[in-house]
Amino acid sequence: MKVLMVLTSHSELGNTGRKTGFWLEELAAPYFAFKDAGAEIVLTSPLGGQPPLDPKSNETAFQTEMTHRFEADAAATAQLANTVRLDTINQADFDTVFYPGGHGPLWDLAEDKNSINLIEAFLAANKPVGLVCHAPGVLRHVKTPAGRPMVEGKKVTGFTNTEEEGVGLTKIVPFLVEDELKALGGIYSSGPDWGSYVVQDSLLITGQNPASSAAAATLLLQQFA
Repeated sequence: MKVLMVLTSHSELGNTGRKTGFWLEELAAPYFAFKDAGAEIVLTSPLGGQPPLDPKSNETAFQTEMTHRFEADAAATAQLANTVRLDTINQADFDTVFYPGGHGPLWDLAEDKNSINLIEAFLAANKPVGLVCHAPGVLRHVKTPAGRPMVEGKKVTGFTNTEEEGVGLTKIVPFLVEDELKALGGIYSSGPDWGSYVVQDSLLITGQNPASSAAAATLLLQQFA
């Protein structure tokens, strides 16, 4: 089994002067869920090379057993330092794709033609797609073969408006994930803020927040059981 994980290359948190990027737990927990299941993993990002880590995700309060494991794994950190450029990726080479979140994807991956085309290609090939936290926002321009929003009529979740409010970034982000998924016609639902909550609708698997990343990866793996 071959898994593609798509990371952001965007590092600026709007015009705040603060840094953002991918959220470490949302990479680490799925990475080891896939690795421990025997999968081959390829990491990719729009610019290739080392993607930016949201520094907040590496603060003590947000570190977990999986983030510690990732940082102690020389092969994993070397792979992260050398992500493959997204424009060189072909979905035919993979069985599934997973998007970790962090705020970065709202700026680059949500608008990235290569990412949009890639998701459409995976779904057209009947391959499952997983996205967690802010990453469901990258579905905003993904279309069905008929040209409709892909999330229209689909059960989805993602970072809630109240969770965004809780981190004080409601006015900073380019759009709110919950609002965007609803506006596109998605059947949005969520669990308690900061708790694990995952939704599946056919090939589409979405997780609400960092706590949902391991469960989302596990559900993705179950599609191949």
